[in-house]
Amino acid sequence: MRVLLVEDDGGLGAAVRDQIAADGHVVDWARRLDLAEDYLRTTGYDLILLDLMLPDGRGIPFLRARRGGGDVTPVIILTALDQISDRIEGLDAGADDYLVKPFDLSELSARVKAVARRYTGNPNPLVTIGELQVDLAARSVTRNGKPVPLTAREWVLFEAFLQHPGMLLSKPQLEERLYSFDDEIESNAIEVYVSRLRRKLGHDVIETVRGMGYRLRQS
Repeated sequence: MRVLLVEDDGGLGAAVRDQIAADGHVVDWARRLDLAEDYLRTTGYDLILLDLMLPDGRGIPFLRARRGGGDVTPVIILTALDQISDRIEGLDAGADDYLVKPFDLSELSARVKAVARRYTGNPNPLVTIGELQVDLAARSVTRNGKPVPLTAREWVLFEAFLQHPGMLLSKPQLEERLYSFDDEIESNAIEVYVSRLRRKLGHDVIETVRGMGYRLRQS
């Protein structure tokens, strides 16, 4: 997934960014709400991790404005505000989950996975595609019962196809899933990763539509 982290605390932000990136996601980090708005105007995100107290405003009005404008991107609130009234306000504003600081980073990872499963319409973490068995929760793949090791970026790319079975995904769309604003993108990166996935998962798993993009073949 591509994740937008909105957090002004440098130490916590770095820890969360590193944890989410280690889980195989692409993370853009905004320390202010105005920067978060800029990111959201130019990029589509699969998840927003939102602090409530930012230097240029509060997260609740920001979230209400996003929801009022029709944005359905999943949001997990990360905050030190721990009163029941605070949690109710956050959830009523449109948050999907609410995590109180300090929190264990492994719990954050688990909640990110749970929210992602809900929004992909597949609460079952086990998916079968032909001879492939995919465990979304464990981020693992077996082929005819044998484990298939995937690198972090190979998994992110494969996950993008899993979340949109049969849907044509363009090269720019796939690049957004693999790279943050700070990353340099090689011109043939997507072709390289698709080729690697085909070698590992089967040449028929991902279909090329010339000049348009790629899609996951449906069984």
